[in-house]
Amino acid sequence: MPKKNDEQTATEKSPFEVGDEVAFQIKKQDFTGTIEKAYKNSFLIGFESSDPDIIDTYHNKTVINWQNLKMVKQGPRPKKEESAEDDK
Repeated sequence: MPKKNDEQTATEKSPFEVGDEVAFQIKKQDFTGTIEKAYKNSFLIGFESSDPDIIDTYHNKTVINWQNLKMVKQGPRPKKEESAEDDK
């Protein structure tokens, strides 16, 4: 079902955006990575690992629900322009 114009997806409600550095767990191991793409309720995370099993399985990318992420460092945010109505 397509979203309505006034509805926000789960990722739009989340505090994360593309470019943020985040922490997460895979197989009970802690990793940090960078958000590369946003989906409806999760993000594609690029990360690096020295564990050959993790590299073979995930190829240094994984999709994680945004609720399972922790912010490490916020990426640059574009400045939001105020609408003309706010200037009046």
